[in-house]
Amino acid sequence: MGFFDNLKNSAVSSLKQSTNSAVNNATQNAFYNATGGNKDGVGKGKNSSQTFTFSTIPNSVAELQAFPESCLDSPFKTTALVLLVLCNYERNENTTYEMLDFLKGPESVSGYEKQFIKERLAGKYYKPFSYFAGTSPKNGYIPTEPFTITVYENPYSFDNENWAIMWVKSSGADTERQVKLRRKPSTNQWFLNEILCLSDIRIPESEDPWA
Repeated sequence: MGFFDNLKNSAVSSLKQSTNSAVNNATQNAFYNATGGNKDGVGKGKNSSQTFTFSTIPNSVAELQAFPESCLDSPFKTTALVLLVLCNYERNENTTYEMLDFLKGPESVSGYEKQFIKERLAGKYYKPFSYFAGTSPKNGYIPTEPFTITVYENPYSFDNENWAIMWVKSSGADTERQVKLRRKPSTNQWFLNEILCLSDIRIPESEDPWA
């Protein structure tokens, strides 16, 4: 049985999507007020975070672009979408790569990157899910719905101009993991550069003979 078979997917009404968008906007506004971040969603090198909530896991570029975060005007938004898109990998490899191409902007997912993702997720499709709220080794990394993820910056995240290192927390690891992004000045968008958060985590208890 695949990982997606364990998720209880349900239809989401347009009202719910609007509510989630409002929650996201309120969260972002609170972040700007609390941290002195600028209009581009970048803080001033503090230990800050932003939390995002998604009604569903996209399975096409069109579905991905329907999320307000797809404007990619902050590294927080792009990082959250990277993890959300990776959750689709077991369901459809090809559409996952197409969505990652969108998140990479001027570049495309290379053959090396595809092989890297394949090796890291083979038989371990729960890894990207582990970054979402409600997951743990005990429950097999099944997230609560709607899907909620928090993205962090630290004082060194923006040391290099037009580059960012963002951080995400897996419920199956003791330390935070990284996602590297690059800003395109002409559009003020932050694009995926490198996925550095797919190292092994604790296996689900259901697969652990010593649990």
